[in-house]
Amino acid sequence: MCEYLLEMRNISKFFPGVKALNKVCFKVKKGQIHALVGENGAGKSTLMKILGGAIKEDEGEIFLNGKQVEIKDSKDAKRNGISLIFQEFNLVSSLSVAENIFLGELSGGKWVNWKKINSDAQKLIDEFGFKIKPKSLIKDLSVAEKQMVEITKALAYNGKIIIMDEPTSTLADNEVKILFKIIRDLKEHGITIVYISHRMEEIFNISDAITVLRDGETIDTFATKETDEHELIEKMVGRPFNMEFPPKTCSYGDKILEIKNLSKKNVLRNITFDLHRGEILGIAGLVGSGRTELSHALFGVDKIDSGEIIINGQKVKIKSTAGGVKNSIGLVPEDRKEQGLVLDSSVMKNISICNLNKVSRGSIINKKAESKVANDYIGNLNIKTPSVNQNMINLSGGNQQKVVFAKWHFLNADIIILDEPTRGIDVGAKYEIYLQICNMAKEGKAIIMISSELNEVIGLSDRILVMHQGEVKAILDCKIDDISAANIMRIGISEKNEGECS
Repeated sequence: MCEYLLEMRNISKFFPGVKALNKVCFKVKKGQIHALVGENGAGKSTLMKILGGAIKEDEGEIFLNGKQVEIKDSKDAKRNGISLIFQEFNLVSSLSVAENIFLGELSGGKWVNWKKINSDAQKLIDEFGFKIKPKSLIKDLSVAEKQMVEITKALAYNGKIIIMDEPTSTLADNEVKILFKIIRDLKEHGITIVYISHRMEEIFNISDAITVLRDGETIDTFATKETDEHELIEKMVGRPFNMEFPPKTCSYGDKILEIKNLSKKNVLRNITFDLHRGEILGIAGLVGSGRTELSHALFGVDKIDSGEIIINGQKVKIKSTAGGVKNSIGLVPEDRKEQGLVLDSSVMKNISICNLNKVSRGSIINKKAESKVANDYIGNLNIKTPSVNQNMINLSGGNQQKVVFAKWHFLNADIIILDEPTRGIDVGAKYEIYLQICNMAKEGKAIIMISSELNEVIGLSDRILVMHQGEVKAILDCKIDDISAANIMRIGISEKNEGECS
């Protein structure tokens, strides 16, 4: 019997102006949870898309149980027992949860037993502990709920290899625990998992072995127990690395934003807080606590039912995203692909799109000025792209996020709302983002930062607003209050107020 269930030998892939993979070798044993790690742009997702049949390798060979196979498309992958959960959602928004889970069985003109389809979907959902309904439309779900559908969809078929690309990036802690239980159960049944994540604690918690990619090449493969976080990060970035949060200044200025009793039916209830120039206000809470809904209300994505928004002492009504921009508010959204980017447009155009007046004379865009702005941000944020003219769809997820960040920084908005700003960002790039957040605060920008990573909220914030079921449970001052992940979680799951809102 072959030692390895999967072997990918000397895999190379070329895109216009980019050598994404250069003779990559990747070997995985049966029944292992094998982590695939590397910085954004290292080639992880490209390698797995080749395995899953989404794209074709230019060079190299693939073996399953020692037998060479050719994977031309996703049907070939499925026939060979390979299932993928992409970092980017692969769902039909107009269809229901059940229809998406069993989409492959609904084609071909066959009569559909809808009662059975919905019942089977409900059984899968219940088995995995997810809080979603089979008849709910995908377009009505949150990002986290869509991820749950992706996981359920991939696990609905009996595969030999399941590839999970950043599966927990939008899940709350309790949902991550459920997912990890599922993964370990699959391992016990001999299923092999390829697990891609930027979260070091997850890698060491769940994996048996690790392969490191850097700049499209294989760096090393080893048992998880044979390394530690410090060594792993150094292999990923290729240099000595010390991960810390930038020092807090806690020296913010005048009040710029006041929110009074802001409410939206069934979503937000009597939200009240203020924000100062130079302040980083972190927002913590479980998925469903109203964090993203609050950001949408402030930016004009969703209309509020009641309450006041006061900017620089003046009451304003923000009825649209254009109104948000007009009032000098910028939003880095939770879902960058659907809400933050024009994927079929260039890096340069995505950066300049909200502030074209600054690179134009009348109605004519100064291409030279626009290019210089884009190149400056590419350098400052270490965006990996062959040129400013590269289409966004060809960039890795982390580099796409940096472009969204650059867009709002270039707008020079006074209030910047960051919803999961480091989602899908590798450890090296995270620190670059942290520096940019702190630098904007030092420039006098007022920052609202929403994050599911409590260490991130604690490490960067001056104050922390804790939400639960659409309400503010407490506002903690990081200089004087008891700030810990345990305390924030305790407040965030309590049905009663645990502290006074300042």
